[in-house]
Amino acid sequence: MYLKYFYDRHLAQASYMVGCQASGEAAIIDPSRNINVYLETARREGYTLTKAFETHIHADFVSGVTELARRTGATIYHSTEGADNGGYELPSSLPTHGLKGGETIILGNVQIKAIHTAGHTPEHMSFELTDGAAADKPIGVFTGDFVFVGDVGRPDLLEKSAGVKNSTENGARQMFRSLKAFKNYEDYIQIWPGHGAGSACGKSLGAVPTSTVGYEKLYNPAFQFEEEEAFLSFLLEGQTEPPAYFTKMKQVNPTGMTPLSDVNPGVEMERKAEDMARLAASRSAVVIDTRNAFDYANRHLPGTINLPFPDVFAEWMGRLADYEKDIYIIADPPQFQEIRSVLSSMGMDRLKGLFSLSALSKTEAPRSYTNELPKEVAKRDIPVLDVRYDHEWNESHIPGAEHVPLPQLPETELHLPGNKVAVHCASGKRSAVAASILLNKGYEVINVTGGFHQWKKENLPVT
Repeated sequence: MYLKYFYDRHLAQASYMVGCQASGEAAIIDPSRNINVYLETARREGYTLTKAFETHIHADFVSGVTELARRTGATIYHSTEGADNGGYELPSSLPTHGLKGGETIILGNVQIKAIHTAGHTPEHMSFELTDGAAADKPIGVFTGDFVFVGDVGRPDLLEKSAGVKNSTENGARQMFRSLKAFKNYEDYIQIWPGHGAGSACGKSLGAVPTSTVGYEKLYNPAFQFEEEEAFLSFLLEGQTEPPAYFTKMKQVNPTGMTPLSDVNPGVEMERKAEDMARLAASRSAVVIDTRNAFDYANRHLPGTINLPFPDVFAEWMGRLADYEKDIYIIADPPQFQEIRSVLSSMGMDRLKGLFSLSALSKTEAPRSYTNELPKEVAKRDIPVLDVRYDHEWNESHIPGAEHVPLPQLPETELHLPGNKVAVHCASGKRSAVAASILLNKGYEVINVTGGFHQWKKENLPVT
């Protein structure tokens, strides 16, 4: 048996290749949309990709099962459980196979058994893997968004991102029952999850890529509950607002997204600085400056939004998602292809152009915003804007500050006295993004250095 792990660091998404060395067949578990890495690996290792398995209808990336099926002829294996999630409506032209819990698919000497593990979504399947050439017992389970290292999948995305009313509590109860059954596995069984640290599909995912059932029984907080109501309170408490792009993913993944061959990859516009300035000024499109916050603060192009790459680029492209506007990117040319891949993974197919950073030197770009320490801001009579999430604000905040969570800032009409504002988040990353948005709203901006953490460290007033 052959097993290969793939990881998208931008979206914290894991996928896997399983192959039978005797038959030369291979399958991909939860493929991403950019499938070239699978094709290259299969070609290098001598496998033919014949199957693509999907654990559930994903909310955080564009599934690659339809792309893989179109380009290789691989059969798509998907869940037909959990009808209250709407189910799949994949193109009839593609080879598909609906799965019920307990069904086993043969891949040469390898056996892949579907295990219905509802909770994160009603239809969620995990896939039990047995190397039939060497053993008659499973070696591990591909758990998708059911069990992570140190966490389990959140059950509220179906309601918050797809609008399925009253599905959160039902999903939490399903998760309790699924975990109870999962504990019956032997401790040695390996766990291969669909995400790692940084994913918004759970509360506190671990950074270790794999685990075992025995280890999670000991140390995963979600495994410690015997009473259902206590588990529900634990699971539902502290779940943050999902990124805006999750809604789009829930719309496109049941049917599959546009083939990549039909998507314009974006024109490289290195020598058209005047076009960049015109687009940013007109606001007819979204123009993203991917430089670090320090460089942006010193000099910027009016109308742009600062999302440093790779630091916060994927997260905030997703949280500030606007699928109705064309996208232009200002970046270092060696990063162009990786940026294209990130946008493609989130279904942002309206990328029209990429400008080289060198084009900025050919434009008249004024100073952007200033950075000041909290103690300096506290001395001044200036409005303070807090762009942290609701749960952070509710825990403690600066007296008299206004509060608008960053994802809501672009569409929120502010009512601040004057045109000057000091903006902060927890540490400074989100407030740097917010500063670029506030500039586009016409404000003179001060970014509070070190954010709320530094404010408290300097013993300034909080409430």
